[in-house]
Amino acid sequence: MEELIIARRLRVPVDSAGDETSDWGGVAARQLDAALLSVGFTCSPALLARLARLPGEQVIDLGVRVLAAVRRLVGDHVEHNAYFVDFPDNVPDTLEFWAGLLREAMLDPVAAARLRPDVLNLLDLPRYGSYRHTYADLLAAHAELIPLAKDRVTVLELGGSLRDEARELYLSLAGSEVPLAAEDLAALRALAAFRAGVAADSGADFGADFGADDRPEHIPVRENRAVVNEARLAAGRPLLVDTVTDVLRLAAACSGGDVTLTTPTRLRSFRRAERRILLAALDTVPAAKHGDVLRHREQWKRLGERLHPHEYPQFPRAAQVFDVARGVRRAASLGSRVEAALAAGRTEEAVPLLEHTPGALLRRLDHLLRTGGGSAVLEAAGRSAARASGRVLLSLREHLQNRLAPADRVFTNRSGRAWTTPDTRPPLDEEALHRTLAILDEEIGRRLPDPGELIVDPAVLDVALPLSGKAVAPGLGMLPRGSLSAVDGELLRFFVHWRQRERRTDYDLSALMLDATYDNPRHISWTSYTNGFATYSGDLTAASDGASEFIDVRLAGATKPIIIPQVHIYAGEPFDEAAEAFFGYMTRDAEQEGRPFEPRTVRMKSDLRGSGRVALPLVFLRGEDGAWRVKWLHLYLSGRPGFNQVEGNRVTTSLLVRSIVERDYLGVGYLAGLLGAKSSVSTASHGGGQVTYIGLEAPTDLPEGARVYTPATLHELIPA
Repeated sequence: MEELIIARRLRVPVDSAGDETSDWGGVAARQLDAALLSVGFTCSPALLARLARLPGEQVIDLGVRVLAAVRRLVGDHVEHNAYFVDFPDNVPDTLEFWAGLLREAMLDPVAAARLRPDVLNLLDLPRYGSYRHTYADLLAAHAELIPLAKDRVTVLELGGSLRDEARELYLSLAGSEVPLAAEDLAALRALAAFRAGVAADSGADFGADFGADDRPEHIPVRENRAVVNEARLAAGRPLLVDTVTDVLRLAAACSGGDVTLTTPTRLRSFRRAERRILLAALDTVPAAKHGDVLRHREQWKRLGERLHPHEYPQFPRAAQVFDVARGVRRAASLGSRVEAALAAGRTEEAVPLLEHTPGALLRRLDHLLRTGGGSAVLEAAGRSAARASGRVLLSLREHLQNRLAPADRVFTNRSGRAWTTPDTRPPLDEEALHRTLAILDEEIGRRLPDPGELIVDPAVLDVALPLSGKAVAPGLGMLPRGSLSAVDGELLRFFVHWRQRERRTDYDLSALMLDATYDNPRHISWTSYTNGFATYSGDLTAASDGASEFIDVRLAGATKPIIIPQVHIYAGEPFDEAAEAFFGYMTRDAEQEGRPFEPRTVRMKSDLRGSGRVALPLVFLRGEDGAWRVKWLHLYLSGRPGFNQVEGNRVTTSLLVRSIVERDYLGVGYLAGLLGAKSSVSTASHGGGQVTYIGLEAPTDLPEGARVYTPATLHELIPA
């Protein structure tokens, strides 16, 4: 739990300390700060002061855990060896490298005897694909890193007690207005279990262990609700349910399955007490909502076999749910009635039906306007906007602003898999489009709180609003898809590390370079070690003890303005089956030396996951001003079952990346503008009263009680 809070919030939980300063505690605190600086972190003044009041032994114990947590966060918990011991120096030309391996094999009698005269597989050469030196040899071959002021230094803030920090993180995740990544759902499950454990230890009821204010006002995302309900069911508490699908999601969660219900789950058996709670929850759902059962009819049949509803006559409406699943009762869903009306061209009939679910109406607004809805649709949209969620309003705002300048459409699912297609839809009426945008701007602005004095870091304005966190694995320096951020440094270095679990696994780090027209490609990979401005560290083909690959790009000499790093699964375990797999990038200046992996220079690091066989984490773009920026992709290509390489997906990659780059994402700057209009003071310096800060990192001189939004908490900025 402590590591989770440090990784998610960059806060160190510390219980209350005495008022007397301990000399030994102060020494230990300074030693910890020095150790943290070696991996690019530092303690805030408040954290140092608090640690100095603790016994030295306690500071040492806490410091060991904190250092381990941040090293894992930045990727420094493993040994990053490189295939070529002197990388990035003395990397041979590709042809020279293969000729050298072949010469060594021919001079070795044992190896030469294994070579077939008719077919020569270069990948089978005996000295290819594995380290030729130890990690100690690599360390001895490299000088120490020359530290610079522009190296990353991430501040760790003082947190409250572990219990208080767990409560705050739980409320933030449970009450999130946007869907969470799989890792954050797992964190929410751990937090809910932790809360239940604290409640059990104190003899309190679940939900009351931290006081009445510990319950989110609402849990808008259904997957989050399922995770919270899982803990409530384990504690024997009533469930938070208002649709029948909430119960099915909970059953899937309890069975270790997919709470999104995308993949069918093999449901487990439930104890009698659990069956009673589940059926009681189902019984509270009005019969008008039973039509939702039809979307997952087979799963409902399986759940009925586990719950035995006929044994509980006190829950008659719950039994009706399973009658609908078996076809004994008829229940038409609202969606089917809407589809029937639209298929028959009766838009005027579909609109009143959709007004019962305002979010559904707004999601279909583009279609309704194109099918001749006219002023009636706009009036319905105005009424629905007041009742729809803030996330739906923002998503529609982003969609409509992209209709102003149509480009290729890009579709991305919850796993980061994406595809693109030309936009063949007819344009929307310009007057209707601008009227709708005005309705949305007014309603979104109305829901935002008065920020008081608003302070916005200009670097955060181009960060995309986190309207979905599904495809974004948490990590260091992560931003939502579509975000733009500056690249500070002369040397760009990508890295990938993986460790196989059971099967021999070969991942390949590569980079595709394109011109401004997304054409004329060049690449760096195991088939092309160097070009005029980029260098590959060498190919590793197995990772029983872990393997790392690197690519260096000298930005000043780059002849291509678009650089797309990629990670390919050539053979073996997928990203989500490997024991460990992560990607990141570092930036350095030309005079800095150091090892291939230096944690102080890491700008971004995140786990690789998903069902795709090719990962496209981000793209680097050189603007007309000559400055380099990174745009976040979080995409996975399906690829082939094996033997994926950069040459095989060039067309797909260029089309997808172009669609993401040219799309107009709704950024933090949009909400900052609406907040600025409501701000009582809009300056760059803060005075008295409420202060709201939005930025990539929180400054240390903010007044106590200031509302702070950084990338880790940007989802809290989305209005309800």
